[in-house]
Amino acid sequence: MDLLRFTTESYAETDRRRAWTEALDRLGLHCGVPLAAGRPLHGTITSRRSTSGFELIALAAFAQTIEFKVDGADTLMIVLHLDGGVTLVADGVRARIATGDIIYASSREEAHLAFTSDFRAFAIRVPRSAINARLLTPFSLRAGRLPGEAGIGHVFSGFLRSIAESMETLTLDELRPLELALAEFLVASLAAHDKEGSFSGLTPSQAAIFSRVCRTIEGNLANPDLGLTSIAKEERVSPRYLQKLFEAVGQNFSIYLRSRRLERCRAELVNPLYEKVSIADVCFRWGFNDPAYFSRVFREQYGASPRTFRHEAGLELARHLVRRISRGLPVNAGSLIVHAQLAEQGAAHEVADEADSAEQPEAPAAQAQRESGKPRHHLLRATANTIHWGYFSHDLKPVLEVNSGDTVTIETLTQHAADDWERMVQGDPGAESVFHWTAGRKNVNRRGAGPMDASIYGRGAGEGIGVHICTGPIAVRDAEPGDVLEVRIVDIHPRGCANPKFAGRVFGSNAAAWWGFHYRELLTEPKPREVVTIYEIDDAATAGETAYARAVYNFRWTPQRDPFGVMHPTIDYPGVPVDHSTVVENHDILKNVKIPVRPHFGVVTVAPQQDGLIDSIPPSTFGGNLDNWRVTRGASVFLPIGVPGALLSVGDPHASQGDSELCGTAIECSLTGDFQLVLHKRDTLSGQPFADLTYPLVETADEWVLHGFSYPNYLAEFGTNAQSAVYEKSTLDLAMRDAFIKTRRFLMTTKGLSEDEAISLISVAVDFGVTQVVDGNWGVHAIIRKALFNS
Repeated sequence: MDLLRFTTESYAETDRRRAWTEALDRLGLHCGVPLAAGRPLHGTITSRRSTSGFELIALAAFAQTIEFKVDGADTLMIVLHLDGGVTLVADGVRARIATGDIIYASSREEAHLAFTSDFRAFAIRVPRSAINARLLTPFSLRAGRLPGEAGIGHVFSGFLRSIAESMETLTLDELRPLELALAEFLVASLAAHDKEGSFSGLTPSQAAIFSRVCRTIEGNLANPDLGLTSIAKEERVSPRYLQKLFEAVGQNFSIYLRSRRLERCRAELVNPLYEKVSIADVCFRWGFNDPAYFSRVFREQYGASPRTFRHEAGLELARHLVRRISRGLPVNAGSLIVHAQLAEQGAAHEVADEADSAEQPEAPAAQAQRESGKPRHHLLRATANTIHWGYFSHDLKPVLEVNSGDTVTIETLTQHAADDWERMVQGDPGAESVFHWTAGRKNVNRRGAGPMDASIYGRGAGEGIGVHICTGPIAVRDAEPGDVLEVRIVDIHPRGCANPKFAGRVFGSNAAAWWGFHYRELLTEPKPREVVTIYEIDDAATAGETAYARAVYNFRWTPQRDPFGVMHPTIDYPGVPVDHSTVVENHDILKNVKIPVRPHFGVVTVAPQQDGLIDSIPPSTFGGNLDNWRVTRGASVFLPIGVPGALLSVGDPHASQGDSELCGTAIECSLTGDFQLVLHKRDTLSGQPFADLTYPLVETADEWVLHGFSYPNYLAEFGTNAQSAVYEKSTLDLAMRDAFIKTRRFLMTTKGLSEDEAISLISVAVDFGVTQVVDGNWGVHAIIRKALFNS
């Protein structure tokens, strides 16, 4: 369910009226003349649309009239008035609305709300199909008001207010039962409020009997013996009389009873809360005693068998989640789609087998050097056999083993190299090995932590749930859980183009993509859009000079068909080769703009303790996708070790990035790094700045950089749903709180400050910055300058 935000603050004053009107139009509303002329226009809208078609809309704006558009859509608009003065105008009648009152109107009726002051309101557009199954006969839906001060209106008002307060954080799983409850609330409230028109054709005494019968049916649907005769006996009327009451409102008793039971079954079949309840049990729970009969009438009512209906509903939910969340493993993906249950018990063996082919016997001279205890230098090239793409796992076999103090030259490749194959892949044996993909073979098939069955969400093996090409893992001898691994970045070298056409030049790609922070805030058309910008990086700067990157061209992403025939409408799967005959390259861009090069590695990680394949995108205690440009030459990254050997991997190389990585990526550019790996054993940590380390810590010559996340150990905090929940719930508030907590602790434990001293120092001398807002687990870093301390 997409969360969309709009604010007039995005627009110049002269454009705000137009932008506001257009935003309301998209929601089926229309802005009339503002009632407070001459005042600045300000307004915000937050809206979400569910997979069932419910639209939740939170409005806060200036005085104006808002009309319910007569657009032919068969929907019902429910509005909870939260603040301000407002009058409902419908059919020439004006009704004053109090705070807490609920306004309802059909999309087929002309009505409007006249707000006389700044106001707040919460609206839900309900598809008529969601309540049709609960109606015996259509309500006489003239626009009206449900008082919110007493009775069921008071309860309904409180229910709507709670949804409004939680709208931004509700997950799809949580919203499903709320939608069902909302429909029931709506029917009950309108029935209580609109008694005269509810049962046309009945006298008041008949309507009273009929209402009792309907309540009896609703409360006893689970009773298989419920029938016309038993209800007639309870009401002390004849079965024939009761049947005639139903006929008077255009219904048949048996058909109505069956449809109510079917609707209850349908609701449970699409509700994730009941996903483990068998179809037969659902059938019996609601009064059916013959599964074959139930299956037949269900197919007649909904056009599909119960099994197919449940499967398609679950599949659509999972696909919607894949489209909606900023990457990540969909909620309930394993249970919604049975054959995706990490068919991948073999996955651990599969990745281990891939790594096997990368291991080579150690030369006798190297063996002797290792045994002598002298530091040794290693070279780890990036090939299809030495990388893992889009995931971390402690089940991966190491492709290299080193001693503490050894140095390693590690080649890393950007996962965005296929954005311009000519400039970043062609002629480069390592890159071609990793990116090789023809109709007959993909060298690195698994690209992410998702299911290998590419038909499930339709993107490819691994589903792009995790995207980074990581070189490794590297085992460090004698490393054990509780130790700390120091990764010293000695130097960084750009990876030059091997294509003779661009020989020796260096290129990178920046994608302003669907997972970027900007994506739903675009001003100009077309909206939405993804734009890829190719940069050239100046690597010829001499000592003391600054290297720069300059834009070469950009293009809008167009649907790309991969070599296996899958169409990718967005940048949804890593390594899809871009067919440049399908895009328009714009070469005259960012003229006279030079971007200082700040080469760094976005991913520096040890293996997580948790089992399974872990999405490479959200950072956590083990490091991972930090995306901090300070992880560069001269810096050290300290990581708490969680598994034997540490299992270090490095990837996601960047030529430059600003704090926040706002549009989704940096200048993604393949780099080679020289690293020294130093193991700090647990019993030597006392008194060190990295003692008691539970998070990735960066040290430069002048600063300590501490990383806070929305959820510092999200895999432990969310459990089985971690790889989806972290994308749904991350906020900068939480990341800032975590960064503060870690900074306070660092100052108290490493510098011996009291809590009061630490808090004062944090406020007056520590700089906090937004590390990134695109990696699922959002980041805020704290920078503590070493010069603050005389020692």
